[in-house]
Amino acid sequence: MVRLPLTAEQLAAGKRLGAQIRQARGDLTLGDVAQAAGISPETLRKIETGRLATPAFSTIAALARVLPLSLDQLAETCLARDDLENIG
Repeated sequence: MVRLPLTAEQLAAGKRLGAQIRQARGDLTLGDVAQAAGISPETLRKIETGRLATPAFSTIAALARVLPLSLDQLAETCLARDDLENIG
């Protein structure tokens, strides 16, 4: 399977997501949050720095469960407003 390059908007959304997760992590260590979410510290580091701009849903759901974030908050960060309004 060939993976298409990410668009500029996807890359920007990944950076916004990473910043939001890093802010929500606060004083918790990267290792502690990664372990609680069941992901590797390197995966969390890549998400926080925007190098992993489109993480798997299960990864985001696990982080939302561990951090003071809801999936709705994360969707607002990742999706453009018109994308959300066109659903349903």
